[in-house]
Amino acid sequence: MPKILIIEDEEAVRENILDLLEAEDFETIAAANGRIGVHLAICEVPDLILCDMMMPEIDGYGVLAALRQEPSMATIPFIFLTAKSAKSDFRQGMDMGADDYITKPFTRSELLSAIINRLEKHANLKKYLSPPTVINNLSPKMQLLEISLHRAIKQHKFPEFEIYYQPILDIASGKIVAAESLLRWQSPELGMIYPTEFVPLAESTGLIVPIGKWVLKNVCKQIKSWRDAGINSLMVAVNLSVIEFNQPDFIHKIVNFIAANDLEPHYLELELTESMIMQDVNSAIATMSKLQSLGVKIAIDDFGTGYSSLIYLKNLPINTLKIDRYFIHNVANDFQKSAITKALIQMAHNLNLDVVAEGVETEAELDFLRQHNCNYMQGFLFSRPLPAAEFENFLLTNKCLYV
Repeated sequence: MPKILIIEDEEAVRENILDLLEAEDFETIAAANGRIGVHLAICEVPDLILCDMMMPEIDGYGVLAALRQEPSMATIPFIFLTAKSAKSDFRQGMDMGADDYITKPFTRSELLSAIINRLEKHANLKKYLSPPTVINNLSPKMQLLEISLHRAIKQHKFPEFEIYYQPILDIASGKIVAAESLLRWQSPELGMIYPTEFVPLAESTGLIVPIGKWVLKNVCKQIKSWRDAGINSLMVAVNLSVIEFNQPDFIHKIVNFIAANDLEPHYLELELTESMIMQDVNSAIATMSKLQSLGVKIAIDDFGTGYSSLIYLKNLPINTLKIDRYFIHNVANDFQKSAITKALIQMAHNLNLDVVAEGVETEAELDFLRQHNCNYMQGFLFSRPLPAAEFENFLLTNKCLYV
């Protein structure tokens, strides 16, 4: 997994970023000031650097200037973290060689999107600049990951992949009413690999299209299997990548999978992110409207990242709003998070949308959500994502959340 160096003098911000990235299985190292950051960067040679712009001793500009003088650091992606909003500050950083900047306060989705985009562009740049006979600078694990992914897909070895299911529960009744499908890859060479590792690579190579098709096909087959076993009224959500969503034959695939399994379309929910929709709002709305007209449900995943998307929210053909787990973590004790979460729940209800809280891990978080009439929850408080057989056992034994 890529190694990320965080250079940030504010301990709370630094710890928050570390927790977020480690939850996504990134390898992380951290520095509390610019001087230590420069030293760690040269010694550790990270795959990407997140650096606060304003720090004592050596600020972000000084860190960037020092690192760009080092041959081993010249092309490593460098992202500024800044509370400044003046364009002149951003321009100065970009002119010095920064690759991107993120304005504080930022969300989990914004941070991950910036990191993944920069890592992908850097990987593609190295492929373009490096002759085929020269081994690129990817870590041995990442080189093997890319080779293994190509082999697994090109040779149609989908048995290496498995779909897990995380229960989604009705908070009022405590009963399982839905599940989110999550892909896992058991590679013979590398062992268990999580989506945060291989999905960005699959997207940058186009392999996400056959992978996504396989997931949709098998989720629909699984829904039918559960219905045949007497498990009815269970909706299953599938995460989409922007590349899948924009495929010309995407809706045709959905129609075929639903028909082949004789499903009622509302048992399938497609999860989109705000960033996917905002890339081309009009086109996204057109596709979403067609899907909804078929009876397929639409959810906005990881909600809480964008301001511009709020303008469009009332016009989006969606059924469900999923609140990002960043806002749920410690929501009962964090005044800002509690205010935002309450507002999101109320706003969604005013728009006749269901609300799912992601990443619920404590009783205090659940109590807060119950108090403020959130509809549904998912998270480790009830269950981690499970293989299909284990999830089915939950369903057949009527396992519930204590209410």
